[in-house]
Amino acid sequence: MAAQDADEGDLRGHGDVAMADDEASGSGRTGRKAMADHVERESGGAPAARQGRSFFELYKPSQGTYTRAGTAIGGAILVLGGANFLYQNLEGAIANPQWSLAVQVGLTLAVVVVFGLLLYWVVGVKRGPCDFFIATEGEMKKVSWTTRNELIGSTKVVIGATLILGTVLFLVDYLFIEFFQLIHVLHGTPS
Repeated sequence: MAAQDADEGDLRGHGDVAMADDEASGSGRTGRKAMADHVERESGGAPAARQGRSFFELYKPSQGTYTRAGTAIGGAILVLGGANFLYQNLEGAIANPQWSLAVQVGLTLAVVVVFGLLLYWVVGVKRGPCDFFIATEGEMKKVSWTTRNELIGSTKVVIGATLILGTVLFLVDYLFIEFFQLIHVLHGTPS
């Protein structure tokens, strides 16, 4: 008899999952979330609230660190350069000299803070750009980078080809100058 009750309990559990899936399909929610809501309703509670991340919690902090750091450094250089430009252009722009320095420094710091937080959000918190940085770093690890000897050899080939092509173009140019002077199209010596 106890085994039969256990089997019925197992069937009830599977029926509840199926019922939760049916309810989820009607509400547009995914199965896992719907099941959690179903369990909460069955236990008499309200649906579980979504627990989001805070603004300062990094998205996948151990992944894409080099590309994120490079982007953050580049962005910080742009933000600081823009702040310096703003600071220099605000000098003397305020009519009241008593407030001039305070407005100049205050606006500059406000721009640095706002754009710094925006940069942090894009590089560290927002899913889309973070996934892009992570994928970029993953692809860079797959690249077959040249060895030092291959790089030196390729550099020698490029420098040699450039010197040869430059010499050939100089000679052709000189021959054209001599030819046009010979047929009296050009007068005088080349400068």
